Amino acid sequence: MHPHHELPQAFAELGLETPLLRALAKVGFSQPSDIQRAIIPVILQGKDVLGQARTGTGKTAAFGLPILQKIDPQGRLQALVLAPTRELAAQIVGEIRRLGEFLPIHCVPIYGGQGVKGQLHQLGRKPHIVVGTPGRVLDLMGRGALSFDAVDYVVLDEVDRMLDIGFRDDIRRILTRVERPHQTIFVSATIDDPIKNLARQFMHEPVEVNVSRDHLTVEEVAQYYVTVDPWDKFRLLMHILNSEQTKLAIVFCNTKHGARKLAKRLFAAGVDAKEIHGDLVQQKRERIMERFRRHQIPVLVATDLASRGIDVSSITHIINYDLPQDIEIYVHRIGRTARMGAAGRAITFATREEGSELYEIEKLVNRQLEQLPVDGFTPSPSREQAATVTSPSAPPAAPAAPAAPRSLGGRFPVPRRYRRR
Repeated sequence: MHPHHELPQAFAELGLETPLLRALAKVGFSQPSDIQRAIIPVILQGKDVLGQARTGTGKTAAFGLPILQKIDPQGRLQALVLAPTRELAAQIVGEIRRLGEFLPIHCVPIYGGQGVKGQLHQLGRKPHIVVGTPGRVLDLMGRGALSFDAVDYVVLDEVDRMLDIGFRDDIRRILTRVERPHQTIFVSATIDDPIKNLARQFMHEPVEVNVSRDHLTVEEVAQYYVTVDPWDKFRLLMHILNSEQTKLAIVFCNTKHGARKLAKRLFAAGVDAKEIHGDLVQQKRERIMERFRRHQIPVLVATDLASRGIDVSSITHIINYDLPQDIEIYVHRIGRTARMGAAGRAITFATREEGSELYEIEKLVNRQLEQLPVDGFTPSPSREQAATVTSPSAPPAAPAAPAAPRSLGGRFPVPRRYRRR
């Protein structure tokens, strides 16, 4: 047990009590993040909260700590947390269990991809907190296995993503069923009109908290781009994985098929890479994620939806193998690195035809992406030549004629008037 003087006093000043302070000391939290400092006291006061904060700023602890403190261990189900994906739901449960280690509070996850029978058994053990995806929560509500009669706290985490992927009607149906007076907490990376409309319908005079300060991305992320022909992407990726000495990397593809194909090519070339996307069965996704968290898999090839909820603090590199189709997704992708103040690098592959999309990303993040110098990499003049390189040890085939390094800058001069000084 930690002596009292070792407990994190900065959290004590927010109103948190000793059992939670002991858990925070054990997991190494000494100073609250901005969102934690802003909303923990407000939740403890019993007010509804509409909180906006970037990805990777400690939102789970921000709502989890005060709810853990307020729950009655003698009571029934008192808190419902909704999350957009299975991975995020599992991550939230893991975090709440760590933070509540010294409290007799039981928290269970419910989501698709796993057998209903096992989850019905979990619910039969009378949890105090349920964390679930909207679809499975509705399913278990329909079976009469979930009662909200004693629910005092409802949290919607990453509301923007839940609305993006079509859970609006499910969310309304669930919130309508919580008839008892309760506290409602929305946390989101962005707050737009649909979220405000939802808040007006289901919240009572919410306290609005915005700690993102209009910075859509984490300042600590060093952001680069590389101009590359589509057929050269794999060779370039192999070169970067070797030259950058990546410890833990996520490579983003736009499609499940693309992620599957790239993971196979990497594995065949000697890189211990695994894919994660919506087609994998849940147990396999969880095994892969656990191995990635333990640094047993150095490279994860992911789609955007599957990546939601990846909260691994030591990711060193994000590589955008495909430029995201929705530029705002770029912010969510690079938010996987440089978490909780750590440094990280984001490298975006862009073809010469994607100059305008890269310009839009630069406007969005209000920053000029630097061109990454790729020493020792010679572009292939043709798809056929690129295909001859199949492993990291094979030397690149010599081009028929020296190819001038290509740059987006020549074809797409980017005006910088929008940059704030």
